[in-house]
Amino acid sequence: MKNIYFLITIFFVSVSTNSFAQEVDKSNAIKKQGTYMGLSKPLKDLPQIHDENSVVYYNDEAKVRKNRVRPEYIDSTALPLKYDPLIKSQNFSTKGPAEKPRGEVNLLENFDGMNGSFPPDPSGAVSDEYYVQAVNTAYRVYNIDGTPVTGVIQLNNLWPGSSNSGDPIVMYDRHADRFVVTQFQTGSNEILLAVSLSDDPTGAYHLYSFSFNRFPDYPKYSVWSDGYYMTSNTQGKGVVAFERDKMLVGDPTASMINLDLPDFAREYGFNSVLPADADGDLPPYGTPISMFLFQDDSWSGSVTEDHIKVLKMTTDWNIPNNSSIVIDQEIITVPFNSTFTNSWDDIEQQASNQKLDAIASVFNYRAQYLKWPTYNTVLLCNVVDIDDENTAGIRWYELRQDNDGDDWGIHQQGTYSIDDGNSRFLGSIAMDYNGHIGMGYSVSGTTEYPGLAATGRFSNDNLGEFTFTETWAQKGLSAQSGGNRFGDYSHMSLSPNGQEFWYTGEYIGAFGARKTRIFSFNLQSQVSVENESLTNDPTLVLIQNEDQIIVEGNFLPNSSEMYIDLFDISGKLIERQTKSTVDGKIKTSFDKTTLSNGIYLVRIGKESFMRVEKIVISK
Repeated sequence: MKNIYFLITIFFVSVSTNSFAQEVDKSNAIKKQGTYMGLSKPLKDLPQIHDENSVVYYNDEAKVRKNRVRPEYIDSTALPLKYDPLIKSQNFSTKGPAEKPRGEVNLLENFDGMNGSFPPDPSGAVSDEYYVQAVNTAYRVYNIDGTPVTGVIQLNNLWPGSSNSGDPIVMYDRHADRFVVTQFQTGSNEILLAVSLSDDPTGAYHLYSFSFNRFPDYPKYSVWSDGYYMTSNTQGKGVVAFERDKMLVGDPTASMINLDLPDFAREYGFNSVLPADADGDLPPYGTPISMFLFQDDSWSGSVTEDHIKVLKMTTDWNIPNNSSIVIDQEIITVPFNSTFTNSWDDIEQQASNQKLDAIASVFNYRAQYLKWPTYNTVLLCNVVDIDDENTAGIRWYELRQDNDGDDWGIHQQGTYSIDDGNSRFLGSIAMDYNGHIGMGYSVSGTTEYPGLAATGRFSNDNLGEFTFTETWAQKGLSAQSGGNRFGDYSHMSLSPNGQEFWYTGEYIGAFGARKTRIFSFNLQSQVSVENESLTNDPTLVLIQNEDQIIVEGNFLPNSSEMYIDLFDISGKLIERQTKSTVDGKIKTSFDKTTLSNGIYLVRIGKESFMRVEKIVISK
């Protein structure tokens, strides 16, 4: 039966989905108030180090490595039997798929970030003006041209009395124009969050601490309409919603709702799942958040087919016991092999016997969510063994959902690798507002030291294929020694205008130095290379008078059905209009006389295209 299934799924992009709901006991929900630590000093008044060579990066994150249990390869009959079937369909091409070869991605900015400890756990997010990077155990603010705005600031200087424990993550909440910086505390089982007072990340931050009964290891975060969500590799109470609305204004009563993961056939103990992280428009307030993990039929337990498991969490801040998590779907995928070694000695390096941890068996951060006019998307990726010999490639998925709350289905899936004997791993993937997909990742192998590269695809390319030539952002300069810990995190973020991809990850510099790199690229800017008629970027302009919000779109794609939507800041759709473009233009208006004062968003779009602009109503 496995062989029959394999033959069927190879030729179809949409594969079977089992939909069901298995709720956890709602009485397990715990609502607990955090500790408001006050408003921090502006970053300019915190201790800063401008000579990074003098920074000592130390964290105690390595103490919790015992929580990360690697699955063992149990079932020798599990599919695929050797080669990843999606790699074979691409013929291991070193020049990209033959159907539509392209040149390299044009990198816009490409500069060194901070160094970090062992491993650096790089994370970063971008606003209109700034890029904020965090590593173990510091963070720094840059202008978007790469020039530093601040020096290196130790994390423990942001939260008074804290320690440099590690696993920091930076988010930019584009809906509220705020930066969020996080880290955990190993000794006290705490999560620390800092929410910027304004859109200026060099200013002050509202500081919060939330305590847990067990240590919240390897946390992953997301922005959603009714909370900041976090998952962690924790036995019990490992899924959390933080009270976003209150944290944005520094309310000292901000709480969290904490839930257990549902029971599922996953016996090796790595409980890391990815929550959907909303770029673009927020879903309507109260929409359950989807969370994602995958399971391999080679693992121990009752997994019979490789699949993506979808969890959905509903949060009720007024009646916490109504909050729950359900196992909502199992989406069968084309077979993959996610199992490397049991020792984390997975990825080869040039001229070294020291191997690197591939960060296998989990989806890599982030699960990027986009709300389009007629569907929603989520982008996912994870490392896979493409040849049963520990050569790593990156399996990636675009999931689509017709309406909020509907089932997810696979729109496309692929495995990215190049036939040069080297491994691609630690990917992070996202989609822009044109439907183009960008991915950054690490490269290491017998002919490469650990470095960083990127690829991309246009929205109308053949499904399941990255069509841009591998583009190096930074070649590795030497091999890592002293242990297999590498990266642990990488992070692809999307600029607020939905056009630029920003990635940060680790590479190895000269003499084994642990380094990070930050780079950006814009795939839409390269469309005109192939289509000379698309020389102007589509624009959306909002003007208001006493009674109306006037909407003007220019250089738009030709369409007989373009949607123009008005939302409030919580994601609620107030009005939808449908119009056709004429010579690339649309002009319409919304009545603002019935609108309350506040922030609103106007979106114009169709399939694989949208532009979103904010407008402030003040009467």
